[in-house]
Parts: sequence; C-alpha cells; structure tokens
Amino acid sequence: MTLLWMVLAYLLGSVPFGLILAKTLCGVDPREDGSRNTGATNVARLCGTKYGVLVLALDILKGYAPAALAVSGHAGATSASLVALCAILGHVYSPWLHFKGGKAVATTIGAFLALMPLGTILSVLACVGIIALTGYVSLGSLTLALCLPVFALLTGKIAFLPLALVVMLLLFWRHRENIRRLARGEEMPWRRKKESE
Repeated sequence: MTLLWMVLAYLLGSVPFGLILAKTLCGVDPREDGSRNTGATNVARLCGTKYGVLVLALDILKGYAPAALAVSGHAGATSASLVALCAILGHVYSPWLHFKGGKAVATTIGAFLALMPLGTILSVLACVGIIALTGYVSLGSLTLALCLPVFALLTGKIAFLPLALVVMLLLFWRHRENIRRLARGEEMPWRRKKESE
C-alpha cells in the first residue's frame, strides 16, 4: 500500500503547475526567461504576483495532499516520510519536463505541513523574515531548509528528522547556482520583474 501511495505522490508532485499556468494564462514559458525555473517565484516575476501566488498554492497543495492522506491513513513515520519525499522528488524530477523541474520549496512546505505543522510554520516564518530583510527568495529558501531539521528536533517530531535532513540536502543542491550567485553578488531579488511589465 505504501508503494502505491509513493507512486501516486510522485505523479501528483510531478504536475508542472507553474509551466501550465504561465503558458495558459499569460503566454510565457518560464523555462525560457527569468531564472528559467517553473516555480512560483519565477512565474510571479514573469507574469505577475497573482499568478505566482496561484502557483505557490498549487505547489504547496501537491505536497500537502499525499502526505496528509498518508498520515490520515495511519501510516507510520517512515511510510509517511517516503510518501512526502516522493511528492517532492516528483516536482524536482518531473517526467512531463524530461525529468527536470523546480526547486521544490513550496512542495516541501506542503509536505511538511502535513507531517510537522508547528515546525513547518516556524520554518516558513524564518524564511519569510529573511526574504523580507534581504529581498532574496533563494536565501529564504535556504533558511527554510536549515530550519526544518532544527524544528523537527525542537518540536518533538524526531521521527521526521531523517526526512528533514535529506530534504535539506536536496534543497541546497537544487539551489547550488543561487548560492554561487549570492556569493558573487549577482542573485536576482524577487522584486525585479520583466521590463515589459
């Protein structure tokens, strides 16, 4: 049963909502402009904030739904963690995008909201705080990645610490180019939009 949930989680996670909505609603392929990423930040930058928020909500939902269903089905921590991880990996390695995808921050938030709500909310608050202070979504995302294992420990959700550590490493790997740009002072702040807007 766990294997079936993992497959379904991966398939749901793989749906590229950013690409679908950007091409359908504003005629833009986010893979060809901005950061060339299908995530909410790039869609917001290219198409406008409301589109970015919609993509963010859908990407959170596709992480939350399978993990929440696993938890409600009384799956153990290991099974629930595997289901959550598959949803996240679906976003990162989508078969609809030739096994490419986004950085999975929103999908990670959704998955962890189902598994450790308080720790996730605290991690998101830290993420938002860093973005507000610096203007860099990538720096906020890296903060979220670091906070998840910390708050897994501090909120007593130790069973989800292995997942939090794996996802932390995955998010840092997916943000490796952002980290290089941050180090060089070349990272694009979230407030910058296309000249044509």
